[in-house]
Amino acid sequence: MGAIFLEIIGPKKPGRSDRLSSLRVFREVVEAGSFSRAAARFTMSAPMASKHVAQLERDLGARLLHRTSRKLSLTEAGAMYYAQCREALDTLQAAEAALRQSAQAPRGQLKISAPVWCANRHFASVLAAYRNTYSEVLVDMRLENRKIDLVADGYDLALRATRELSPALIARPICPVQFHLVATPAYLKREGSPRRPSDLARCSAVVPNYVNLDGLEMQGPAGKARIKLNAVMRSDDSTLTYHPMHASMGMAFLPEWTVDDDLAAGCLARVLPTYTVPPFTLYAVYTNRQYVTPKLRTFIDFFSEALGGGKSLAQQPDR
Repeated sequence: MGAIFLEIIGPKKPGRSDRLSSLRVFREVVEAGSFSRAAARFTMSAPMASKHVAQLERDLGARLLHRTSRKLSLTEAGAMYYAQCREALDTLQAAEAALRQSAQAPRGQLKISAPVWCANRHFASVLAAYRNTYSEVLVDMRLENRKIDLVADGYDLALRATRELSPALIARPICPVQFHLVATPAYLKREGSPRRPSDLARCSAVVPNYVNLDGLEMQGPAGKARIKLNAVMRSDDSTLTYHPMHASMGMAFLPEWTVDDDLAAGCLARVLPTYTVPPFTLYAVYTNRQYVTPKLRTFIDFFSEALGGGKSLAQQPDR
């Protein structure tokens, strides 16, 4: 492919046709199966399209096409050259599109899927700051704890807190998210505060049904310990987990963003405060590396910087 690029971007030799135009005509001839159909695409005559391909053959010193009155077919050399030509032109087209997009102001609707627990004061303040900076972007955020299909459901982006990512998706880390096991002081007074991880098996808990917490590990003074929660209610909505826990139905495992104000006010208390669960990473995931629109790029960069102090999208490695 490098040789093709050298021909594309290098200086033209005297008396030769434009190599880039010839490459494009050659590709169109192969894909259309006809000089006349390819010529119509470029608003040129069929003999001119034929001259472009003939010039390529002279320059390369190899025949690219078998020509008969009824049919065109690639030679062995032509098939190899066509494959590299197509890849080079696609890469060039993607680079041109990226350059055009980078010069555009972010605008339009940005459809995002995010966990329900993103409905909190801290996250909303970053949304407001993003809106103040990029006023022409309409953020359409759908809160759901299921894993959606980005392409089938028409999403530009999904925010996912996980330790395992699909290799089919492009992922950028936004920030770590710490989860805490919490309960109301009234619940802990009634049931007694657990002193060690093994005590949790007798405690009531409101747990999510979209993730399996069995075998969850906590790190404490004595090392790692697996915990088991006694579920008295399950829900697919983090908000519905939060409110029964606040009604002292049981303890709950919730993100820090959701409970930090309550912990500071003394409305909630951490259970086993000397034990922690390793944080999850909140990722921005999307499907196409080549066509990152300005609205998508600015959203990821803005939230990465605001929540995690992260590097810009252009600086971060792909996953």
